Amino acid sequence: MIVVADTSPINYLVLIGQQDILPALFGRVIIPQAVFEELQRDSAPSIVRDWVAGSPGWLEVQPSPAVEDASLAKLHAGEREAILLVEQLHGDLLLIDERKGRRIAASRNIAVLGTVGILEQAALRGLIDLPETLARLQETSIRVPDELIQRLSEQYRKK
Repeated sequence: MIVVADTSPINYLVLIGQQDILPALFGRVIIPQAVFEELQRDSAPSIVRDWVAGSPGWLEVQPSPAVEDASLAKLHAGEREAILLVEQLHGDLLLIDERKGRRIAASRNIAVLGTVGILEQAALRGLIDLPETLARLQETSIRVPDELIQRLSEQYRKK
């Protein structure tokens, strides 16, 4: 399975200490150079910068695709490059949170999964306690509707 990631899912998983669910779910994860650079910016949380500086073997950084696509101009560099890279590699899945990026990727027939979806998949495989992990996620700057968090937590508890 070829999985490409944008910045935000990796950022949030590192912030809540759940980055190791990525190789458990997908084996390896590929990021474009722009995502690698975004994770290293001074504006990134220090825990994220430190993590990416010593990034694990399952995280593969690939050069930025040498393609220009005007339909992606309104996206940030990481989102743009992640979409182009997943297309270039004929990837199976794009990990991305931003609504506009998800919508554009879906319109290009790219399967997408966000941070919450990643956590839900991990919970289904018994890798995490979903309500506890979602509570930690809500302590970050991620924007997820409270109703979604409550619904997923309730569904998990009923299983």
